[in-house]
Amino acid sequence: MMQEAKPDCYGKWYLPAGRIEQNETIVQAVKREVLEETGLECEPSTLLSVEERGPRWIRFVFMARVTGGTLKNTSESDAESLQAKWWDRVSPLPLRARDILNLISIAVKYKEKASHPVTVPIEMPCSLVCHRVLAAFLNKSNDLWLLASNQGWPHFPVTACGSSSAELSCSVEVAIYRLSRECLGEAQLRVKTHGILSLQHTGAVPGKADGVCFNVLVTVAPLEGTSSQSPPDVSSAKYSWRRIDNDDLKIQLLERLSFASVVPFLN
Repeated sequence: MMQEAKPDCYGKWYLPAGRIEQNETIVQAVKREVLEETGLECEPSTLLSVEERGPRWIRFVFMARVTGGTLKNTSESDAESLQAKWWDRVSPLPLRARDILNLISIAVKYKEKASHPVTVPIEMPCSLVCHRVLAAFLNKSNDLWLLASNQGWPHFPVTACGSSSAELSCSVEVAIYRLSRECLGEAQLRVKTHGILSLQHTGAVPGKADGVCFNVLVTVAPLEGTSSQSPPDVSSAKYSWRRIDNDDLKIQLLERLSFASVVPFLN
């Protein structure tokens, strides 16, 4: 934990946190902020969750291991923090905000039993905040299909978060529902976002290549009380369902779906 030096929360305690700077990767930002605020060097081991309040505010929550440094003390206080210390989660501690308690709980549960594979950002450029959507349809016989875009070569559909004032203040998941309407029309379906399989980001070329692409696992299913052995019709020839016959791939996807083995979106 680090003790805040900011005037509006002076003396309160919080997890190390901060903004990504231009030309930084997400992992580089984590290392820098932890070092500046606590004096400890660290190596992020996995992404735990992604919080969002629309594309203008996204928080990446990591678990990390200490690799060096020493805890910052009051003689080293600066504009970044007053000091740092380890917290047993029992002793009274005046917190800057209680939102971190849920994040700490997620980390403790992950430490006890990993809920998803190790996930770290892949360094690949992206110009926008967007989703690459792995939309799956599973019938009662455990036959599995994935939705594909046929524009150019077959690939998973990609949808960008909108830049309108309405979408900027809405969940980034709005873009996924917009895509489902484009692909599947007005059909009465349950579209559920399960979470993040992986994400892509690089800090290079600010404003042009420093966006984020979330590779998101989504399921499409009939409304409750109904069932279908086949995926719903697509509304455009630009899209098609591809049945997954590769056993290894199918098993991996079914495990991800059955055990919610994805990085959760929190909004």
